[in-house]
Amino acid sequence: MRWLGIDYGTKRVGLAYGDEVGVALPLPALTDAAEAARWTKLGEVVKRRRITGIVLGYPYNMDGSAGFKAKEVDAFAAKLKAAFGLPVHLVDETLTSVEAESSIAKKARRGVRDSGLIDSRAACLILQDYLDQQLPPTDLNP
Repeated sequence: MRWLGIDYGTKRVGLAYGDEVGVALPLPALTDAAEAARWTKLGEVVKRRRITGIVLGYPYNMDGSAGFKAKEVDAFAAKLKAAFGLPVHLVDETLTSVEAESSIAKKARRGVRDSGLIDSRAACLILQDYLDQQLPPTDLNP
């Protein structure tokens, strides 16, 4: 399996890649101002990486209810399914952006916000959570 992790945003879309090895790696975020350009680049990533499934961060509130952006993400998920014909799995993205941002030195945070680095790190956390749940742990001591 080849998974694409996505942290959806209206301005930036964070991306991550993972496979049967079970390690999620951040990819460059989609930061084009035009939505059509972001979709074109997303299609290129799906094709180039031969993606077989998508893991999309879902905005739950702290109480477990769907967040205010949930309808927007639901629509994005439907569009992903229609565009690529791939399974889309929704994963709780609660606090992933906060955790991703905290991994960057405070001095550098302001400069990296628009680059999509935080978004792709969040996508990496989302995808890693999914992979950890799906793949059996490996026994390193035979």
